[in-house]
Amino acid sequence: MLEQLKKEVYEANIELVKKGLVIYTWGNVSGISREDNLIVIKPSGVNYEDMTYEDMTVIDFNGNIVEGKYKPSSDTPTHIELYKKYDNIGGIVHTHSVWAVAFAQAGIPITAFGTTHADYFYGDIPCTRDLTEDEVKCNYEFNTGRVIIECIGDNNPLAIPGIVVKNHGPFAWGTDASNSVYNAVVMEKVAEMAYKTITLNKDVKRVPQFLLDKHYYRKHGANAYYGQK
Repeated sequence: MLEQLKKEVYEANIELVKKGLVIYTWGNVSGISREDNLIVIKPSGVNYEDMTYEDMTVIDFNGNIVEGKYKPSSDTPTHIELYKKYDNIGGIVHTHSVWAVAFAQAGIPITAFGTTHADYFYGDIPCTRDLTEDEVKCNYEFNTGRVIIECIGDNNPLAIPGIVVKNHGPFAWGTDASNSVYNAVVMEKVAEMAYKTITLNKDVKRVPQFLLDKHYYRKHGANAYYGQK
């Protein structure tokens, strides 16, 4: 079942390891088949070096296992809520990557200071509010998804394809599993750049909006001209 999607999700999970965003079992990637209303996600607590694509778990929108010998990632309810809300998301990533986690633990957004950030994120990467004690104690992962949605609202999630959850860490998403990993890698790099920028100049200002517009829209706008046709 969904063999091609399993392979894509497996390869996306392995890419996180190759790019240094995860160690041990610290992360997960999922992908969705909108036609089937089914999600493929990394199994919980399984080491990356021990996995094969056949180990990926297939679940429905209620979190029920449709196929697979392992239970899905503990973050599955977060993924499900995002897929339910935003139908243009095709893949989701969660990591505990160092630089993005630093912003999550500090409780501050990753500010757009320059054009590298603007090439991929149309504005600051937000940080969610704190979850309440009740939200943590009851349906924690579901509520993590809800607090992310609360922060994004009805905006296009692909314009700023990532967020840091307060005290927790980054989530990123994209058009498919591979694209979501790409965005997670870029988010980690711009988080590192932002941290170093603030360290060098605590009074640094956000990139001018006209420059952010130029860089974002030359890659993503209707008249984008970056790259080859």
